[in-house]
Amino acid sequence: MRLMVMFDLPVETSEQRKNYRKFRKKLINEGFMMIQYSIYVRVCVSKQAAGFMEKRITEFAPNEGIIQTMTITEKQYNDMHFLAGEFKKEVKNLSNRTVIL
Repeated sequence: MRLMVMFDLPVETSEQRKNYRKFRKKLINEGFMMIQYSIYVRVCVSKQAAGFMEKRITEFAPNEGIIQTMTITEKQYNDMHFLAGEFKKEVKNLSNRTVIL
């Protein structure tokens, strides 16, 4: 299962840019990978774990902007189609390399 975080945060002032950088850095520290600008994804072992992670994100989310999450199965994630651009061959992002203990 994957938890996808999509966000649109304001970056007009220096304080807003600082909040954007802090939020993005905390997502990365929580194990999220960027799949597009402002779209990050992380493997979760269950819906309960995804819910727990959503609560953690709420704790460090900035007050301004929009942040949305969506849980998807590995099959749904692997069925993603690329209409433009090229697939990035990141070993850590391939489902056949995902090991759940």
